[in-house]
Amino acid sequence: MKKSGLDAPVTWIIAMLIIAFCTGCETQTGTALPEQPTAKTKVSLAPGDVIKLTFPGSPDFNQTQKIRADGKLSLPLVGEVTAAGKTLVDFQAEMVRLYQSQLRNSEVIVTLESGITQVVVSGNIKRPAKLAFDRPTTVFQAIMEAGGADEYGNLGKVHLIRVVNGQQLTQVLDLRPALSGKAISALYVRDGDVIYVPQSSF
Repeated sequence: MKKSGLDAPVTWIIAMLIIAFCTGCETQTGTALPEQPTAKTKVSLAPGDVIKLTFPGSPDFNQTQKIRADGKLSLPLVGEVTAAGKTLVDFQAEMVRLYQSQLRNSEVIVTLESGITQVVVSGNIKRPAKLAFDRPTTVFQAIMEAGGADEYGNLGKVHLIRVVNGQQLTQVLDLRPALSGKAISALYVRDGDVIYVPQSSF
């Protein structure tokens, strides 16, 4: 049976589309880890976090405080309150409950102004360390903060290890394009992350 002359061009177009799609794939392997915390993410407060309390019915009580080393805040009318270890949602609900008998309008809005993110950077790194960041930081930036990879470090297979819902998950990242000025998807670190730079295989 004679094939139509259109078969070859169609096959060629499909092949080119597949190649183009694969070229645009991100240079990441393994389990995709969650990105920055969202409003629905259960982020626990920690000492050093700066939180803002807004009282819509009593603006005079509006304030911003840093959680002390003992995990507590000192608040008007209710005194010492433990914030560390609680999620924003849970802490906000506790504030509403505590102020219910103190204010006519006990609505309280709690927002995280800035938080301390602690990350361990290890492996073939010039200055392996446990680092603390008070602003959004990418995996690449964290590695550079630790001095970057040493002469044996392999940035093509960086391991990002993160605990998600009680499970320790690992994602392998290729950060080499960043060194050559190419655009790659930015993956931000989260508190408790471990970044491991393995040794290059020769």
